Amino acid sequence: MKQELTCIRCPMGCHLTVEIDGGNVTVTGNTCPRGAEYGKKEVTAPTRTVTSSVRVEGGELKLVSVKTASDIPKDKIFDVMAEIRQCRVKAPVHAGDVLIANVAGTGADIVATRSVNGK
Repeated sequence: MKQELTCIRCPMGCHLTVEIDGGNVTVTGNTCPRGAEYGKKEVTAPTRTVTSSVRVEGGELKLVSVKTASDIPKDKIFDVMAEIRQCRVKAPVHAGDVLIANVAGTGADIVATRSVNGK
């Protein structure tokens, strides 16, 4: 199997070719080790950081921006988003607060990325 990717680990945006032959994964086109790591991970076990927002009750803002504290498996994104949509928090919220622990069983927490004061 052969796959063409653009590396997103740094601003260079190297054009990678990733080949899988049995259990061997070969990455070419990268100019740094991070590109090789990204290419291997992207074709064998892709992950993503999810960003979204959560409703705030009694806050100066109606929503607070959130993100996963660490990467999650790409195939869990819809499960994570379903839990985020159901989440409601009460003000005040502080940047870094864990709003959902172990979201969708991924081991990652959903954390607030800004603060929202009460009304």
